Amino acid sequence: MEFDLSILQPKERASFGLRALYEAAGCRKYHMGRFEEYGLYQENRSFLPSEQVITFTDLDGRLLALKPDVTLSIAKTAQPEKGQTLKYYYSENVYRPSAESHTFKEIAQMGLEYIGAVDEAGMRQVMELAARSLETLESGWVLEIGHMGYLFGLLDALGVPSSARPRLLEKLRARNAHELRAAALAAGLGEAGAFALSALLALSGGYAETLRRAEEFCRSDAMRAAVAELRALEEVLAGYKGAVRLDLTLAGEMEYYNGLIFRGYLKGLPRPLLKGGRYDLLAQKFTPGAGAIGFAVYLDELDRLGAPTPPVERKSGSSFINIALPKGRLGDKVYNLLAGVGYGCPEDYNATRKLVVENPAAGIRYFLVKPSDVAIYVEHGAADVGIVGKDILNEAGADVYELLDTGLGRCRMCVAAPADYQDDPSRPVRVATKFVNIAKAYYASLGRDIEIIKLNGSIELAPILGLSDVIVDIVETGTTLRENGLKVVTEFMPISARFIANKASYSFKHPEIEAMLAKLRASLAEQEEKQ
Repeated sequence: MEFDLSILQPKERASFGLRALYEAAGCRKYHMGRFEEYGLYQENRSFLPSEQVITFTDLDGRLLALKPDVTLSIAKTAQPEKGQTLKYYYSENVYRPSAESHTFKEIAQMGLEYIGAVDEAGMRQVMELAARSLETLESGWVLEIGHMGYLFGLLDALGVPSSARPRLLEKLRARNAHELRAAALAAGLGEAGAFALSALLALSGGYAETLRRAEEFCRSDAMRAAVAELRALEEVLAGYKGAVRLDLTLAGEMEYYNGLIFRGYLKGLPRPLLKGGRYDLLAQKFTPGAGAIGFAVYLDELDRLGAPTPPVERKSGSSFINIALPKGRLGDKVYNLLAGVGYGCPEDYNATRKLVVENPAAGIRYFLVKPSDVAIYVEHGAADVGIVGKDILNEAGADVYELLDTGLGRCRMCVAAPADYQDDPSRPVRVATKFVNIAKAYYASLGRDIEIIKLNGSIELAPILGLSDVIVDIVETGTTLRENGLKVVTEFMPISARFIANKASYSFKHPEIEAMLAKLRASLAEQEEKQ
């Protein structure tokens, strides 16, 4: 009796298909133990996704850890000889902290690594295997490719200090043009440097056209070398059923990737299924002169493909742009802005109890959600885009693109206290707030110890009754503070409504989302001129 693969779950079918693909390419299976010496991770923590690992002492008194990463172990044990390239694939579970569950999560991975004398042919083969890995999964896909050498070449050409680079790359990763410019100016780059960095955001789209523009934008030999590597891949990646895009804002961890970097998205999944890149710096910590390139496929993401199609998509398909719209005054302002540029709906959502309204002719669908939930709907892919206050976005720490500052709902995040308040550095500051993560990050930047008291309402009451020394809260006019004998001690974060996008949706619906953004920018600019 022949075994029927169709009875398997998507994750199980993918495991069989990828194993066959990698073995046919000449890769040997690599198997590692569940535990690793903790010292390996402690010495190389800058190469890990998170410094948090699960540790324990074994019966011999050694401090061990549940492995948070496979690549690090392979790089340590591979030890290729001069001129040799070792080709491995693996199927392993790793253990990493989860912000959503506030605990550690077991993550199933498959992937491959080339370590040693990795030449241009080796790089091409890995990139082709990445594309074929996505194609094996029999669904629409997008492979996005960038190059850290191109980014570093530009940063070097602009004279960006090393201390400023992590923040600039963070803003590039989020496609956050407004804050990227501010961070560039704060780093002392001036208007010309800020403009050059912001211009990178336009280097995203179809491979051939974006590569042409990237070549014209080159300012150094390092950038030209990166373009040459990317051009060598163009023919290799042509002819696949999925879409291959070039995105030179794609920025990995500074101390990990040093060359090609890529992400693979599968239709129907909200997060990247495949991540990889060139990581010579890690390989050379264990084997001098070695190069390395590889990728991981996050199999657990495929569980979502086994879920039933949502009713809203069964009814009218998934070709709409799905917008998470916050209920209330901000949502009304945003809707009016969008309706004014052609994205209105025949049905007045304020005159109905429906939570979903749509306009098939405009290809638009609105979900009415609580403001604090907008970023969650977008990050998890239930909505393609959304509009959310910067306060909620920072507090949630959502992994989304922040594409536009609409300027709506302007206010500021402040530290406020009684009028006679004096900070006592001999003890921690007692801080009452509903923005716990924002408050922690702010005081951590000052190196100040604090005690957090989480409240959900009437925050101003806390210092009046002695529950806290100060509060961290949103201030619009300051009237409530003044009427309760409080004053603003520090303003530390401007707040307004931001247009955000799910990263996978941005890849699959890039033309539609960019067209919407262009109309919004034009409308906001016109309104600003009138004021």
